[in-house]
Amino acid sequence: MQTFNQQKDSPAWIFQTWAAFILSISMTTFGVVNLPVDNWIKGFMGMGLAFSVGSTFTLAKTTRDLYETKRLTSRIEEAKVEKLLSQHDVILK
Repeated sequence: MQTFNQQKDSPAWIFQTWAAFILSISMTTFGVVNLPVDNWIKGFMGMGLAFSVGSTFTLAKTTRDLYETKRLTSRIEEAKVEKLLSQHDVILK
């Protein structure tokens, strides 16, 4: 049976993604805090930022879970086909 290697991200890539995330959130928060508007508008924009970040994480997790489910399903189907073929070979011999 065929084995699948899991893709591993390099430490540099992981660092870069976390650094970009932290930098983008902190700069956007800094911008919202320093806006020359009333506090309720800042609060509204802050809630929008928080909702956007949360929904982005949820979308990314859902997309990853869907991909992994499809991959697992295809591996199970492939194993069933291999089992059927191996039984078919035994019958022919």
